[in-house]
Amino acid sequence: MKKLSERKKKWIERTVANDRSYKVFLYNRFVVFLLSALLQLVVYIVFSFSLVYDSKWAMIAQIIVLVLEIVFVLYIISRHERPSTRLNWIILIMLVPFFGVPMYFFNGEGRPARKINAKIQRAKKENDEKIREKFGKEELPLSSERKDAVCSYLQRYAEYPVYTDGDVEYYKSGEEMFPQMLLELKKAEKFILVEYFIIAHGKMWNSILKILVEKAMQGVQVRIIYDDFGCMMTLPPKYERYLESLHENIKCMTFNNVVPLFAVRMNNRDHRKILVVDGKVAFTGGINLADEYIAEKVRFGYWKDTGIKITGNAVRSFTEMFFYMWNAFRTDKEDVNAYLLPLLPMPTAQETSLRIQPYDDSPLDKVSVGETVYLDMITRASKYVYVFTPYLILNDFLRAALCQAAMRGVDVRIVTPGIPDKKVTFRLTRANYQMLLKAGVKIYEYTPGFIHAKSMVCDDESAVVGTINLDYRSLYLHFENAVYFSDCKAVADLKRDCEETFAVSKLCTLENTKQGIFGRLVDSVLRVFETLM
Repeated sequence: MKKLSERKKKWIERTVANDRSYKVFLYNRFVVFLLSALLQLVVYIVFSFSLVYDSKWAMIAQIIVLVLEIVFVLYIISRHERPSTRLNWIILIMLVPFFGVPMYFFNGEGRPARKINAKIQRAKKENDEKIREKFGKEELPLSSERKDAVCSYLQRYAEYPVYTDGDVEYYKSGEEMFPQMLLELKKAEKFILVEYFIIAHGKMWNSILKILVEKAMQGVQVRIIYDDFGCMMTLPPKYERYLESLHENIKCMTFNNVVPLFAVRMNNRDHRKILVVDGKVAFTGGINLADEYIAEKVRFGYWKDTGIKITGNAVRSFTEMFFYMWNAFRTDKEDVNAYLLPLLPMPTAQETSLRIQPYDDSPLDKVSVGETVYLDMITRASKYVYVFTPYLILNDFLRAALCQAAMRGVDVRIVTPGIPDKKVTFRLTRANYQMLLKAGVKIYEYTPGFIHAKSMVCDDESAVVGTINLDYRSLYLHFENAVYFSDCKAVADLKRDCEETFAVSKLCTLENTKQGIFGRLVDSVLRVFETLM
């Protein structure tokens, strides 16, 4: 990576020191990206209309459009897509083909660009070969119990092992988890891995960065990944080079750099949140490194989130996740084995009921691991399922699973935001209420503000905490991560947090969420575009 000039370094320091500076807006790439996208859209619309309304080309254009409509509709029908997704794209293409066809190319395939795909697959394969060569990687024999069905699936399809040692500590807010993050960072002796969708200047990141620099000066290796789009509005350009200029032991990578063009790869964002210290402890959840997550900045009322700390052998999985992403895009690749601790002895699956299984999800394959885990927990529930989610944009399978669980007597409760961060997305979230409420699902809106947590707990037995929202982008387009765990104190702690959250939230009913004819019409139109949200 090129060295940062002293002039540029000082500019970044001044900009970061004052997030109200006009320079942040002036140099912010989001403005350039937005203007470029609008320009491309205007040019495309003008070209399309001129083609259609030019008498010379009108007939030819109409024939081409008709052929494209038929071809793409047949293609979409033949794909193994979810019924609602197929229907949305068919309607969009039939109504506005000049818009729908390009958008399907851009958004509908639900998989990354070939270059990203090839790089990540190659890195995963190389890392796995090195790990197997040194440590081996065998599946843990599991019982036939209900809770182990998820573990078996994750071992086979996500290719992350289940662990029966260590612990999970649950945090019901960012401000509760943040001191523990700082405490563990200060203990670092060998390495620190940081991977987040959003990093923003403020108390949280400044406190963490100060420790990272101090540790780097002590010889600790620091590796940082942040998503370029997620940080577009929060960090100045070339911030990764600024971080590397702070010390030679700090290396940083931006994931999937934003370009001011419509491109398929722009859909695939690194939405993961991972912090690993010395391979001994890992943090994850919905909490990004920005002040609203620790109640130091007010956005949309009180910002509620959840997180967990993992100890024991399961931390290895987070290290593996980090380095297959790192080695896919860095020329100076790292040997993942240098960051993996030897496997500690642990009980067999028959000797203990504890299960801790970190996993990730990506658009690299045709299987949504995150969705499958959610579906399995919902369909196997016999007593209750409690869900925290900021967005409730459901496909047919998830909607049917939630309704069927409620109809067979399971206590299904979902908490969504009382104060939304995106009004259109919130409108789509509420559009799902009526069908769920009629089936007996209880829906709560978090009155104090915005709930950003992505958590599910089931039957006092198992739970998931991670980064995976219940929406199309999170389930099919983004790189995500989560932890499935069972029979540990954290399950009861998450349930308790759910019950406390219900108490301060508004219970939605058929009456107070009823829409008029116009409202239902607007919701129906928005559903056509839900795969673009």
